[in-house]
Amino acid sequence: MTDAPQGIDGVLAIDEARAVAAFAALGQENRLRIVRVLVTAGPDGMAAGRLAGAVGVSGTNLSFHLKELSHAGLVRSRRAGRSILYSAAYPALSGLIQFLMRDCCQGRPEVCAPAVAALAACCPPTRDPSHA
Repeated sequence: MTDAPQGIDGVLAIDEARAVAAFAALGQENRLRIVRVLVTAGPDGMAAGRLAGAVGVSGTNLSFHLKELSHAGLVRSRRAGRSILYSAAYPALSGLIQFLMRDCCQGRPEVCAPAVAALAACCPPTRDPSHA
């Protein structure tokens, strides 16, 4: 999934095959939990031990699930000293949401309004302090 072209906004362009792979990875309860915890953790991510505790799985089990999520392009890892930090791959997750919603409205914006409102509520636009 990480080889997909990125748009100018940094969102990965997701095709149907990549979407299927991502949904397959997310179709397991622990993997879905891992992604949700990492999304909540933000771009700094979490160390593996803390993530395992937050999700309620063993380190071995966590490693297996992280491998699947990484292969699907939904999770990234980076070394920080002696730790490995895991974080959500926001461009891929955004691309997946965009893939689902791309043809949503079909001329009827009220169909997509609840989803757009939910996203707007969790991600309010930032104000440019130079214009305050």
